[in-house]
Amino acid sequence: MERTAYEAAALGLAGVLVTPGPDMVWLCGYRPTAATEHLTLLVLTGTAQPRLLVPAADRADAEASPGADTVRVFDWWEGQDPYAAAAGLLRPHGRYAVSDGTWALHLLCLQGSLPLATYQPLSVVLPMLRAVKDEHEVARLASAAAAADAAYEDVLGLRFGGRSERAIAADLARLLREHGHSRVEFTSVRSGPHAADPYHRPGDRVLRDGDMVVLDFGGLRDGYGSDTARTVHVGSPTDEERRVHDTVRAALRAAFDAVRPGASCQDVDRAARAVLEEAGHAGHAGHRTGHGVGVTVHEPPYLVQGEEQPLEEGMCFSIEPGIHLPDRFGVRIEDVVTCTRNGARRLNGAPHELAVVD
Repeated sequence: MERTAYEAAALGLAGVLVTPGPDMVWLCGYRPTAATEHLTLLVLTGTAQPRLLVPAADRADAEASPGADTVRVFDWWEGQDPYAAAAGLLRPHGRYAVSDGTWALHLLCLQGSLPLATYQPLSVVLPMLRAVKDEHEVARLASAAAAADAAYEDVLGLRFGGRSERAIAADLARLLREHGHSRVEFTSVRSGPHAADPYHRPGDRVLRDGDMVVLDFGGLRDGYGSDTARTVHVGSPTDEERRVHDTVRAALRAAFDAVRPGASCQDVDRAARAVLEEAGHAGHAGHRTGHGVGVTVHEPPYLVQGEEQPLEEGMCFSIEPGIHLPDRFGVRIEDVVTCTRNGARRLNGAPHELAVVD
C-alpha cells in the first residue's frame, strides 16, 4: 500500500481508490463476503494512513482481515449517503486512479459528490503495479504451478479416445480442485481440427485415434494463479505432428532464454516467433507469447509485439508459443516463469514431451 501511494504521488495523483476485487485483496487482504451495491472503498494517499470505508454491517469482517492492523476503518450506515462519506476522505480537486473493476454506479456517484475531482483507470496510470512479485508471491505461484502439473500428470492416466472434449475438461477441473485449487478459471480441451483454434471452447466432439489435443487450464490456489498448456496425442503421432511439436518446444526454449532483466516484453515475443518463422510457420502463431500471472490469471506484463516494457526481477508471466494449422491441428506448450537476475526460472515442472494417450 505504501509503494502504491508513493508511485501514484510520483505521477501527480492525489491517491488511489480501490473497490472490492483482486487489487483490494492484493493490497490489504480484505475480501467482502459478498459483492453488493454497498460502497466499499480503500483510499491510498501519500499523506495519510490507508483508509478503508465499509458498510457498518461489514466492519467486523474488515477489522478481521489480514491487513486490518495497517488500515484505518471507517463505516457508513443504512440511510447515510456513502458517497458523501467517501468524499470526506478525498480532496475536492484531486486526480485519482480507480481500480478497473469499480462499478459504474460507484464511480458516477463519486463524481456527483466530488464534481471537480477526476478519475483514471488504475491499469492505465500504474499498469505494472502488481507485476513485480516478492518472494512470498513467487512461492505461491510456484505452488499453484506444481498443483497444475500434478493435475496434468493425473489426467494423462485417463482415457481420452471415445470421450468428449467436455468430459476431459470436467476431469481437469476436478483434478485442479483435488490438488488444492479453490477456483478453476478455465479448462480448455481442443481436439483434432479444434486444436487449430486457440480460442475454442470444449464441446461435444468425441476424441478419436490420431487426434492432437491441446490441454490449456488454470485457476487460483491460495490466491495466486496457475496457467498451463500441454499438447497430447491420441495414439501414435505422425512425423509431421512430431516436427510441429518440436518446433513449438524450440520456440518455448528460445523465449525462455530471452528472458532477463532489461529485455523488453517484445524481445521475448520476437525470440519465439523467430523460431516459428524459420520453420515456415510465420503465419500460424496467432497468439501473443505470454502474459503476467498473479492474483489474476491474466494481467500485465504482456509478451507481445509492440510492448516495450522492460522486464524486471520478480515479474512472473507465462510463455506459451503455439502453431495453429487451420482445419488440421494445433500445438501449444505453456509454462509460468519468473524473471531473476540470472534469467528465467520455470515455476512449472511438467515435461514438455508430446505425451501419447489412449
